[in-house]
Parts: sequence; structure tokens; C-alpha cells
Amino acid sequence: MAELLKEIYNEAFFKQLTGRLRAEYPSFPERTFLELVYAGDWESLALKQRMRRISESLRGTLPSNYRETLVILKRAAVDSRGLPYMLYPDFVEVYGLEDPEASIETLAWFTRYSSSEFAVRPFIVRYPALMLERLKRWTEDPDEHIRRLASEGSRPRLPWAMALNEFKRDPGPVLELLELLKEDESEYVRRSVANNLNDIAKDHPELVLETARRWYGRHPHTDWIVRHGCRGLLKRCDPEALRFFGFVPAEAIEVHGLAVTPGPIHIGGSASMGFTLVNHGAEPARLRIEYGIDFVKANGRSSRKLFRLPEKTYAPGACAVTFTHSFAQLTTRKHYPGEHRLAVIVNGMEKALVPFYLHEEL
Repeated sequence: MAELLKEIYNEAFFKQLTGRLRAEYPSFPERTFLELVYAGDWESLALKQRMRRISESLRGTLPSNYRETLVILKRAAVDSRGLPYMLYPDFVEVYGLEDPEASIETLAWFTRYSSSEFAVRPFIVRYPALMLERLKRWTEDPDEHIRRLASEGSRPRLPWAMALNEFKRDPGPVLELLELLKEDESEYVRRSVANNLNDIAKDHPELVLETARRWYGRHPHTDWIVRHGCRGLLKRCDPEALRFFGFVPAEAIEVHGLAVTPGPIHIGGSASMGFTLVNHGAEPARLRIEYGIDFVKANGRSSRKLFRLPEKTYAPGACAVTFTHSFAQLTTRKHYPGEHRLAVIVNGMEKALVPFYLHEEL
């Protein structure tokens, strides 16, 4: 998670949080709670570390009886939505593993307002049979947030979360859940199913392609899931994945005149980019074109991020391709000055590379 996100836990947030807690637990010791939160190294803590500190501080200021505290937090959660309030599921993750009966039900409650995707994972590890039964039940829940939890919580490689090593070794139980969600009416759920497939493909590409062949062409919702779930295989230029989606080998494709304009380019601004694509083949070619930027990181090294251009079929001959890229600062990506590189990748094959310099913000 981006470092800047940790600032969601600010004075305004704590004013809101403590007010809600006092409403449900009038004797809540706000001053003691804040002293515990801000003690010591608070400023140096990253987002999830701050979340954990808040959970620990809640434990020190709410009733010692775990189930009594859950009642208070569940009532407070009704008006507490979004990323900051994933601290409630975090509390359950830390203090509820010994009480699965109360904790698992509470995680489903909390996920309606924020998300329990991280907190549910230790329960999957500790209580695999119980959790698989519960995850399956959640796939049929009327609430899209709970159906999504069945998929998102079971992802073998969920970013920023503990890996589910058993599911990395054998994703069969996860695929059984995804079978139940593959035609879900909610895009929110379908996106999670696709991300789960993409996770599985990192360890079991052949199994995901087998699933893709079985699912594809049955339902429009499922077709999108298959395509998005195989994106990692396409980026890695997996030959079978490329053939499955109708992409031809790119040997007959050339890219000329790759350029970044105008200069100089500054952080916070944008740049026009373009090239000429030449199809030397005798037949039209369906192409997946991505451009990659090797971004300079804070330590001076570079890391490539890929951006996909619209897919289309290119007739034989030359075609101009242009696009614009923004270098605005984001919570998920911070830009640094220095020499960057722009690459063009066609059907998984890098076809051109050009350096350009990104200057300090004006």
C-alpha cells in the first residue's frame, strides 16, 4: 500500500472514530485511547502498522470481554465505511482467533462497510474445513460485499496480505468457490473472481487455461472474468494463452519512430507518445499492444509498469498509434526525476524502447 495512505489516520479521523465509540460505549476513555495510539513511533509507522496500533489501543480501552467489545464495534461499524475502518476486521484478526464462532460472523458483518479480506485469512489457515464451508455459504449471500469476501478472502496471493500457501499448492477448493461466482450479477464480485484467477495462474497456468476453455463463451459476465483473469498470462506472453484469445505471433510486426513529446516533461504534467506500427504480414493481425514505462524509484533504480492500449485488428501496412500519459502524483505511484524509458510490447514481445527524461515538478 502506498505510504501516503497512512495519513488517512489523522486528527479528523480519530475525532470521528472516538465519537462513534462513545455513542456505543459512553465510558470509552478517549484520552487514554489516543495516548496509546500516538505513543512512541507513531509517525514512522506505515498504514497497516498504524491500523494494528489502533486495534491494540482498542483492546486496551474497550471491555476485556471479547464478545462485549464485538457488540460495540459492530454497532459503530454501521456508520463507518471505507479503507480506514478495516481496523475493525483487524481487531478480530488479532484477538478473535480463539473464538471462531463469534469472529467469523462478525467479519461478514464488517465486510459490508469496509472489507474483511485480510482478516479472514488467518481463520482460513487455522480452521480450513470450517472456513471452506462458510466461504461456500457466503457465495450465495444476497449482499455483494459478502459474496466478494468469499473470493477476495480466498485469493492465494492477495497483495499486502498473508499468502494462503495451501491454496497456492492446491487451488482446487478456491476454484470450486469461483465456479459459484462466475456469473455473478455484481461487477464488484466479478472483478474479485478475475483477480483470484490471475493469482492462481501464477502457480498453475495450465489449470487456469483449462478453466478458461470451460468457462469461455457461456456467459458475457464470465467471458470478461476469463479475459481479465488471464491478463498475467498474456503479459508473460504465454503461447497457449495468446492462441486462446486469438493473438498471432508478432514476428511480422515492427514498431518505428517511437517518440515522447513535447519536451521537457515535468512531474505533474503529461506527455504525448506515439509510434508507427507496421504489419508486414499478408493478413490482418489481432494485436494486444501495451506500453511500458520504466519508472525511476526513490532509490534510483527503475521498475516497469505496463499500460494496455485498446485491442484491435491491424491490416497489412503502416498505422499511426498515439496516446497520452499523465505524470501526476498519485497515492499509488510517486514519480521521481531522472531518465525513464518507454517500451512498446506487441503480443508480449518488446518491439521498441526509447529513453526520456522526467524533470522536477514546476
